[in-house]
Amino acid sequence: MGTQRTQNRKVTRAVQVGTVRVGGGAPISVQSMTNTPTGDVAATLAQVRALEAAGCDIVRLAVPDKSCAATFARLKEAGVRVPLVADIHFDSAIALECVAAGADKIRINPGNIGSEDKVAAVARACRERKIPIRIGVNGGSLEKHILARYGSPCAEALAESALYTPTCFAGLILRTSCSPSRRPPSVK
Repeated sequence: MGTQRTQNRKVTRAVQVGTVRVGGGAPISVQSMTNTPTGDVAATLAQVRALEAAGCDIVRLAVPDKSCAATFARLKEAGVRVPLVADIHFDSAIALECVAAGADKIRINPGNIGSEDKVAAVARACRERKIPIRIGVNGGSLEKHILARYGSPCAEALAESALYTPTCFAGLILRTSCSPSRRPPSVK
């Protein structure tokens, strides 16, 4: 018989993602991401339904262009109940299209989405519809002024980037990631 373990969790504020409560003591939710071309509605719908059937709580979809934004409305019309997250890169207009099409959460990286005005426009649209935003920060998309200050991606630069624009957000989920720039020493 296995040993029962309890996990100490940090106290956080709850954020509602569609019908799923995240944080604030809510049960840990399972999120997965589709690997179909999002514009292929039939294939994406089949994969989302398979994830739902497997017990997935939240599904994230890559949205590389505006044509993929319409997929969110089509999936909702097809009866998808699991909350859908729009994973946006480089274009705030795509995020706004996904908000209008029914995305339950938006994932953006302010370092690669454009000016503060564009980030603020996404924040306003999400706030109006009570859609949470996940800010993703990674070493490859640090703002130029932050990268210049630190010289290369590091934990401090990621933290500063993550905290640089969120003052205009409500319902915020922060996540940072960075691949190590140097290989750790090998163990002999």
